Amino acid sequence: MAGILRGEIYWADLNPVRGHGQAGLRPVVILSNDLFNRHSGTVIAMAITSQQQRVGLPLALQLDGASLPRASWVKISQVRTISVERLGKRMGEVGPEQMSQLTNSLVELIT
Repeated sequence: MAGILRGEIYWADLNPVRGHGQAGLRPVVILSNDLFNRHSGTVIAMAITSQQQRVGLPLALQLDGASLPRASWVKISQVRTISVERLGKRMGEVGPEQMSQLTNSLVELIT
């Protein structure tokens, strides 16, 4: 799959999974930069859920204006490197301001 860009949202098959990871066919937002996406055969992504989250930043961010069929939240702690072969249809994209919030929240979790 070519042309996967940072901030885009795709359907992804996250099975198999163990423990508390997000499983199944679900949307993900691409975190990795375009050069990495073009050459590595993998992408770094965060899982998206339609289940309202009880906690906000830095663990979840509600998506606004991403053209998703229902209210959605990015699970910031659910970061995975996945093969591009797991990606399906493109669903939309996250704007630059929300991408900045996602990356800042991830940095907050790991520092």
